[in-house]
Formats: sequence, structure tokens, C-alpha cells
Amino acid sequence: MTTSYETESVTVLTGMYAAEAEYLAAGGPGRASFDLLAPFFAPDVVLHQADALPYGGTWHGHEGMERFFLAMSHAWESFAMVEQQFLATGECTVVLTQVRARPRATGRELTFPILQTIRVENGRISEVRPFYWDTAAIAAACGRPTPAA
Repeated sequence: MTTSYETESVTVLTGMYAAEAEYLAAGGPGRASFDLLAPFFAPDVVLHQADALPYGGTWHGHEGMERFFLAMSHAWESFAMVEQQFLATGECTVVLTQVRARPRATGRELTFPILQTIRVENGRISEVRPFYWDTAAIAAACGRPTPAA
């Protein structure tokens, strides 16, 4: 049986992913308006990215999300979410995404999975935690030196 949390989460996330695709197709940061994405994110949204990545750190609020998308656009020439599976839905939803991306630094196309936990509260995304299979490989492809073992 599907709960209202599950339905709300899937509706919000599918809407956000569609808006994100539209935002990026319109030129993304600096060219397209973040207003396409803003309705899907709580004003105090928190995005946690792995520190090893060129866009790593914790991003807060709509302004932080705009800065995050700008940092992503500096790292990636292209970043396509080619397949998504909603593994668990509810207030905290788990999404598995297969990504095909080309970093600006090396131009070498990568394919990798990202598993995200996404919290949806009151019809908006309030927290996102992406988990990458191999942050060192992604950082290296983006031209970011990795620490010596």
C-alpha cells in the first residue's frame, strides 16, 4: 500500500529532476533562472557533498544550491542522469542514479552510480545526501589531486 509520504516524495522528486533537466538544457547556472528549481527545495535545504569532490562540502538554502550548480558546471562539461530507480520512498527516499558525465579537466567520459538519500518535508526537498561509488576516481577525472595513500 502506498502512503501519502511515498506519493508526495515521488511527485516532488520526479518534478525536481524534470526541472533540473530543463534548467540544464536552458544553459544552467548563469544562463537559466534557478526559479525553475526553487519550488522543489525548502528555503533551508541542506545538500551534503563528499569533501573529496571539486564541488564538495555542505550547501545551504537556495543560494547554496545555486552556488552548488555553478560549481558543478565548472567541473563537468556534461552530466546526464541516464537511469534512475526509486529504491525506497517516503519522508526519506533513496534514489539510485546511473550517471554519464564528461569532466572539463580531462574530457574523459565516465559512467558511475550515485545513491542519494533525499528528505522531503511539506512538499519540498529539505536534505540531500549523495553517495558516490568512487569519489577518488571522480575527483581525479575532474583534475583534482587525490591524497597519497
